[in-house]
Amino acid sequence: MARKYFGTDGIRGRVGEGAITPEFFLQFGWAVGQVLNRHREDDEPCKVLIGKDTRISGYMFESALQAGLISAGVDVVLLGPMPTPAVAYLTRTFQACAGFVISASHNPYHDNGIKLFNTEGVKLTDELELEIEAQLEQTMTMSKDLGKASRLSDANGRYIEFCKGTMPWGFSLHGLNIVLDCANGATYHLAPKVFAELGAHVTSIGVEPNGHNINLECGATKLNQLQKKVLEEDADLGIAFDGDGDRVMFVDHKGEIVDGDQLLYIIASFRKKYEGVCEGVVGTLMTNFGFEMGMKNLGIPFDRAKVGDRYVIESMKKNNWHIGGESSGHIVCSDVTTTGDGIISALQVMKALVTEKECLHDIKQNMQKLPQVMINVPVKNAIKLDENTSIKQAIDAAESQMEGKGRVLLRPSGTEPVIRVMVEGQHHDLVSRLAKELAEVVGKAVA
Repeated sequence: MARKYFGTDGIRGRVGEGAITPEFFLQFGWAVGQVLNRHREDDEPCKVLIGKDTRISGYMFESALQAGLISAGVDVVLLGPMPTPAVAYLTRTFQACAGFVISASHNPYHDNGIKLFNTEGVKLTDELELEIEAQLEQTMTMSKDLGKASRLSDANGRYIEFCKGTMPWGFSLHGLNIVLDCANGATYHLAPKVFAELGAHVTSIGVEPNGHNINLECGATKLNQLQKKVLEEDADLGIAFDGDGDRVMFVDHKGEIVDGDQLLYIIASFRKKYEGVCEGVVGTLMTNFGFEMGMKNLGIPFDRAKVGDRYVIESMKKNNWHIGGESSGHIVCSDVTTTGDGIISALQVMKALVTEKECLHDIKQNMQKLPQVMINVPVKNAIKLDENTSIKQAIDAAESQMEGKGRVLLRPSGTEPVIRVMVEGQHHDLVSRLAKELAEVVGKAVA
C-alpha cells in the first residue's frame, strides 16, 4: 500500500500547499495521538515531545500540532528550537511515546514539514506510518480526557552535555581555531557552546535566525561563506550544519570542501586503526567510488543502500554495522546515537584529527576522491531503464572504457521528472565525455 503523505524523511512541502497547512497539522496531531493511544501498554497518558527549527512558520504549526495532540488526550512537552537529532535523543531519554520535529531540513524558509520518532528515537516503521495515514481519513473527535502542555526549560543543556559526553574522558579541542556555520537554523544556540566548552576557539556565523534566513546562502548546502570566513580567520577548519542539524560538512584550512564521503572515511579508518574494529560501512548509490576503493584497501566491508538516511539505517541494522552515511553529510554512528547528527558526527571527525595530530587537509588525502559528473535528463516518456537495449549497451560500453576503475549510475529522481546520469572514474575528461554520451542516449529514449 502506497503512502500518501509520508516520504522517505517525514512530510515536507511548501507552506500553505498540500499537507503543509495548520488544518493538516491539527488533524495529524490528533491522528498520531489516536494511534499512540491504541498502542500504549498501560493506562498512563501518552507523552510526546515537540521541537522545531527556526522557520517563521514553525510557531503556527507548533500550535496546531499541539492542539491536535491535546485533543486526543496526549500530553505535550515543548522543546522550542532544537536540532532533529536532539529531539530523537530527548525522546529516548524521557521515554516519551514519540518525538516530533517541525522542520524542512535543508530546504528554504518557505518550506516546512514534520519528522516523527518513536520512543526509541528512531524513525517510524512503514506499518505505523500507514496506520497514521489511515487514521487521518477519519473524522476528528475530542477526547473526554484532554492532554496537557508544558515546556522543558533545560532541553538545551541536556543535549549539550550529551554531545560532550560522547567524547573520551579528557578529550580537548584546546589550541584549535574553528569556524562554525549554523545555517541560521536549529543548532545556532547549541553547536558553538559544545565546541567552545570542549576548548576550541570558536568563530560563529549563521547564528542570527530571523525566521526567513534559515539555509539562506549558508550552512551545509552553501559553503561559500564558511570557506571565506575560514580563510579570513586563518582558522584550522570550518564546520557547517544544515537547518535542522542532521547534516554536517567541513572546510579545511585552505578553504577546500570536505564532504560526507570523506568525513565518513576519516571516521571509519580511525575506528579501524585506533579502536581495533570497523565491522563495515554503509553508503548509498551516490557514494563516491573512491570511498568504495578506500574501504577495500582498508579491508572494511562496504554496502550501498538507496539514497536516504532511512535506507542507510536499514542496511546498517541488517548487516549489524554501526556507521553509515551519505555524500551530503548525513552520517549515522548508531553506537553513539540513533539517527544522523551533525554535531555528533563532527565530534567523531575531530576525535580522529586530535588523535592523529594531523590537519584536516592532510588526513583527507588518504581517500582518493574520484571525479564525478552528473547530468539530469528531462523525462517526457517514462521507461524502464533496465529493459532498454540502447541504454544497456551504452552503459556496458562506458564501463568497459573505465576498465573497472569507475562506475555508471542511472536513476530516476524521486522529486523531479528527470533521470540522473552519473559517471565516476579516475580521469575527469573521460568521465565527462562518457556522461554526455550516456545522457544523449537516455535523452533519445525518453523524448
